[in-house]
Amino acid sequence: GFVFQHYALFRHLTVAENVAFGLDVRRVPREVSRRRASELLELVGLGGLEQRYPAQLSGGQRQRVALARALAPEPRLLLLDEPFGAVDAKVREELRQWLRRLHDEVGVTSIFVTHDQDEAFSVSDRVLVIHQGQLEQAGTPTEILDEPASEFVASFVGEVNVFSSVVEGGVAAVGSLRAPLSGGPTQGPARLVIRSYDLKFWHDAAGIATVERVVTLGDRVRVHARLDGGGPIVAQFPRRSSLLHQIEPGARIQVEVTNARTYPIGHTAA
Repeated sequence: GFVFQHYALFRHLTVAENVAFGLDVRRVPREVSRRRASELLELVGLGGLEQRYPAQLSGGQRQRVALARALAPEPRLLLLDEPFGAVDAKVREELRQWLRRLHDEVGVTSIFVTHDQDEAFSVSDRVLVIHQGQLEQAGTPTEILDEPASEFVASFVGEVNVFSSVVEGGVAAVGSLRAPLSGGPTQGPARLVIRSYDLKFWHDAAGIATVERVVTLGDRVRVHARLDGGGPIVAQFPRRSSLLHQIEPGARIQVEVTNARTYPIGHTAA
C-alpha cells in the first residue's frame, strides 16, 4: 500500500468509492468492497462520511481516507511518503498520535518517509537516517538520540551546538568552556556536539558567556549567548525554570555541560 503526501484522492468519487477503489480494480464483489470500506472508515474515525466527496473534507480527514484506501487490499507492506506534509502543525501532531495507535491495532509493517525528526520518533519502532543516499545510522529512536553515529546524525535529530574543540583527558575545551564527554575521541582536535537541552545557564557576573537574546517558544525558552573566545551557544529551558532568573540580554552567565559527544574532524558514519 502507498500513501502520498498530497492525498491523491479521486475528486469525482465519494469517500467510500475512494477507499474501495483498489478492491474494485481487483474485481472484488461490490458488496464485499463496500463493507470493507465502511469497516476501514470506522477504523480511521470517519464512519458516517462514506457519501461525502474529498472537497467536503478537511486536510486531516482526506489523509485518513488516503490511508484507509491504502489499507483496503490488506497489504503486507505500507509505504507512507511524508503523509502529513500537507497539513498544519496542530493537525499533524494529532495525526501522528492517531497513526501510531492505528499501526498498533492493524499490525501492518510500515515504512514512513519524513524529514521531520519529531515525526519519525513519535511513530516509529526503528529509525534509519539517510544522508546523500548513504545510510548514516539505524537504530531505535532512543539509540539515535543518545548515541548518534556521526556529526550529521547528531545535528539532524535535534537542535545542537557544534564547535571545533581540543580534547584532553576526556574533556573538550572551547574557549573558556569545558565539556566532559560521554562518547567520541578523548584526545586531540575534534568536533564537539552539545544538544541545546544538555546545557545549564545561570546568572553569574564572573561567568564565561554573555546573553544575546532570549526567545519564548510556548512552554520553552531558548537562550542565545556568546562564549568568551568560543562563539555562539544556544540552550533551551522549561519556561518556569529557576535557571532563567536574571537571564536577559547583556547578562553574564555561567555555562555547564551535562552531556556532550565528540567526532573526528571530517567523520561520517561507515
